Order: sequence, then structure tokens, then C-alpha cells
Amino acid sequence: MTSISQQFGRDEWTRFTPRQKLTRWGTLAGCALAIVWALSSIEVIWAWVWGAPEQIGDLFGRMYPPDPTNLVTILKVLWDTVNIATFATAFAVLLSLPVAYISAQNTTPNRGTLWLGRLILVTSRSVNTIIWALLFVAIFGPGIVAGIIAIMFRSIGFIGKLLGEAIEEIDKRPVEALEATGASRFKVIVYAIIPQVMPTFWAVAILRWDINLRESTVLGLVGAGGIGIVLQGAIDTFNWPEVATILLAIIALVIIGEVISAFLRRRIL
Repeated sequence: MTSISQQFGRDEWTRFTPRQKLTRWGTLAGCALAIVWALSSIEVIWAWVWGAPEQIGDLFGRMYPPDPTNLVTILKVLWDTVNIATFATAFAVLLSLPVAYISAQNTTPNRGTLWLGRLILVTSRSVNTIIWALLFVAIFGPGIVAGIIAIMFRSIGFIGKLLGEAIEEIDKRPVEALEATGASRFKVIVYAIIPQVMPTFWAVAILRWDINLRESTVLGLVGAGGIGIVLQGAIDTFNWPEVATILLAIIALVIIGEVISAFLRRRIL
């Protein structure tokens, strides 16, 4: 990382050697060229980009003042949004437990189950929530059920991966001690593995509920229930004052979710 060069008859400290400097500048130049190539290939309409501030100002002007006329309906679908996030998180936690168990190298029964668990985790996390929602809306029809299942499928990979990593990092001594006494596999799991991963379990579950609360606000844009349905309807009818009210309600919901998550973390963890 450092070199000593002779200049003006004395030693002078430099942070990088000439080769390291050349590598760093070459990397920066490569990144700059990649950015320029990307911008030139995506066909950006720069007239729209430069006019965006004016359009944003005009849109905010149309939104003010917010219209609370439809507030009762907004609060109702906002509660549906909370239910989607809560039920989806609860189901995802239950389903992710066996997936985490078989995807951890120190608890999986065999290599086949290990790769099965890893496949489930990768599949769940590779598909965006909106894509899952589009799929399940096509299967179950528009509504809350499709939204719950979409959020649940997305959450299984997140929760299962973090719990699986927590299981792999447990202290092996309690497990070995119980196995030495002839305890069954079930007792080993209950008394040696679960107590060690329980803090991670609660932390991940609370975090995922907080994330799901945000993701469930946009599911209605594809017909999967929640506040997004009312938001899309207001946008389609150019009812910008009502759009402002809906956005304020979503912001309030997210803030309340943050407060609840912080409270639960302090009380449980």
C-alpha cells in the first residue's frame, strides 16, 4: 500500500505505489466509460430530464391542498395493507423455519435437502414482489389473497436465508453435549439450536414485517389489494388532491411501522 521514494535528498512517504495508482485510475476510467456507454445506449430523452423540475413543481401544485373527502375509504384500504403485511409475515415465518433448517449445512439431513433448501431460498429472493403479485393475481384473481401470498413467497427467501446462516453460526458444544447423552434429534433442536437462534429469529421477523409493510403499499397497483388500488384509481382519474392524501397516509403508515418495530425490538431483543 505504501512506497518510499527518494526526492530532494530525503525519504518521502506515499500512500500508493505507481502500479497501484495506475490500477486505481484505470479502474475509475473503466467505470466512467461504462457509465457513458450505458447512458448512450438507453436512449434517454434529455428534454424530459431537464424539464422534470418544472413538471414536479406543477404536479405538487395540483396536489395542494390534499382532499380528505375519501378519507374513510383510504383508511379502510390502509388497514387492509397492514393485514396483508402481517398475515404474509406470519405465514412466511412458519414456512421459512423448515427451509432454514434444511438449508443450513450443520443441520440439513443430506446434500440433496441442502440444495433443495438453497433452491427455494434463491427462487424466492430472485423474483420481485410485484412479479409474484402479478402471478398470483392471475391465479387467485384480484384481491388481498393474492397480495398475502405474493408477500409471503418473497419473504420466505429473506427469512430462511438469515435464519439458515444463524443456524450455521451456532455454538456446536451444546449440540454435541446433548447428542452425547443420547438425546433425540427433536430435543437437540429444541434445547440446543432454537435457544441460540431465537434472538435472530425475532430480529429478522420484525425487520421483515417492517419491509413487508412498505412493499404491500404498492401491491394494489397490480390488483393485489391494499392502498395501491385507491392510489392507482386516483392517478388514473387525475384526482391529484386525493393522491396527495393517499401519499400522506402511506408516509404516516410507514412512520408508525418504524415506531412499532423499534418498540418491539427494544422489548423483545
